Amino acid sequence: MALFVDSAVIDEVREAIDTGFVSGVTTNPILVARAGRPAHELIAEICSISPGPVFHQLTSRTPEAMEAEARYFLDISPEQIVLKIPCTLESLKLAARLSPHARCAVTGIFSPAQAYLSVEAGARYVIPYVNRATRQMGDGIALVRSLSDLVVACGRDAEVLAASLKTPDEVVAAITAGARHVTVPPYLIKEMAEHPLSLAAIEEFSRAQVV
Repeated sequence: MALFVDSAVIDEVREAIDTGFVSGVTTNPILVARAGRPAHELIAEICSISPGPVFHQLTSRTPEAMEAEARYFLDISPEQIVLKIPCTLESLKLAARLSPHARCAVTGIFSPAQAYLSVEAGARYVIPYVNRATRQMGDGIALVRSLSDLVVACGRDAEVLAASLKTPDEVVAAITAGARHVTVPPYLIKEMAEHPLSLAAIEEFSRAQVV
């Protein structure tokens, strides 16, 4: 099981990795665009900070261009880069071609059927958008549970990586529903670490006098 930080801001990535318990970094096109730097340059720097996987989502429009982009980014750090591939039929064909040579994560999964095809295509990770699924379909945690059951039934070397998590409770629910990994934004790591009752207890201890 691994906890990933979902960010393309170098300072945020460094702070998360410095905790010692964040295993790697996930990015997406929106996060990379907000960083305001060329994607290749940014991902290379993130790889230099992260001790583990760094997820890059392919953005090219055609299968041929996506494959060229994949190989371009794999050259940065073949042992670290995980290729995030949006779930469409053409993209799944690409995953099937790339998966013997690189770790692939099929992202934007909203049904067990999509997850099944992703596993058959050789995906190492299947990525549901949990909070978005809850907002648009009613129950993102149920989706995680279904995907987790599906992956186990397939008996392949694939794992559910839950994304689009907005609260500590949602993170915990995704894990207990069977997600093998989770990725969270930096603010959520801080929220998960603290609780008002913990802070109150710490304040009480600090006032205590040793007799």
